Amino acid sequence: MQLDKIRGRELDQLFQAILNLETLEECYIFFDDLCTVNEIKAMAVRLEVARMLQEGYTYHQIEQETGASTATISRVKRCLNYGTQGYQLALDKLKKMKRYDKA
Repeated sequence: MQLDKIRGRELDQLFQAILNLETLEECYIFFDDLCTVNEIKAMAVRLEVARMLQEGYTYHQIEQETGASTATISRVKRCLNYGTQGYQLALDKLKKMKRYDKA
């Protein structure tokens, strides 16, 4: 895993802080201070690209709908196919959450 190279107290602290946020509003507040708007947008777009790739969208469709470059789409696809399954984990949890929200 790439993050193993930088694993340590500071990264643990960051992830613990994120895990301890309880609401969307708390996330908005924290990430507003932590990241630039462009950094947050880039992360959100990557997750959306992953979702769209899993649902069978073409590169062209993804590019049109998200504005992501083909390089970004390729990188996300490589992570989906050969990565640590982080996108899959997050998307599965979102799907599960949405099922319970509808119930």
